[in-house]
Amino acid sequence: MTPNNQNPRSRRAERRARTKRLTVCAMLTALGVSLSWLGSLVSVLDMCTALFTALLLVPIVIEYGKGYPWGVWLATTALALVLLPAKTPAAVYLVFGYYPIIKARLERLPTSVMRLLKLLVFLAVDAVLVITSCYLVGVQEQMPLWYPAALAAMGLVTLCLTDLALTRLITLYLYKYRARVSKWMH
Repeated sequence: MTPNNQNPRSRRAERRARTKRLTVCAMLTALGVSLSWLGSLVSVLDMCTALFTALLLVPIVIEYGKGYPWGVWLATTALALVLLPAKTPAAVYLVFGYYPIIKARLERLPTSVMRLLKLLVFLAVDAVLVITSCYLVGVQEQMPLWYPAALAAMGLVTLCLTDLALTRLITLYLYKYRARVSKWMH
């Protein structure tokens, strides 16, 4: 036996599996950057493409576990911030794109703790988006007082609906598409 108690065939198989995982993650990263690029070209689609890019993490979280989704999120964010002509989809993905990764961890907690932590995450993301949208655009001097509150409320509702939609899409993936997709990913 070899020093690490594995035969050479199993080490080759493990290396091959890691290479395939990295290749799949690289392809999904490229697809995510391409989706973000589309959102930067058509400004109406910037938020939607950031959400669709985040949805690409769902199969990686389910099939590959902990490290790979964070790598894909980080690589997609970095490439999108560097390459996109308009940075809004990349910025939204930076602030909220990791949510499918932490959603898997949060939903293992007791329901009351999970809801509280999700609310805290949503409030933090909402605050970052509202503050950056108000100050980067430079309209804070002429903005009515109710505007940031209304923007925050709409953002919170949107994030809660996004969580519900993500839950339903994950369920659909698990029951309908996982068998087909996992053959491609493994």
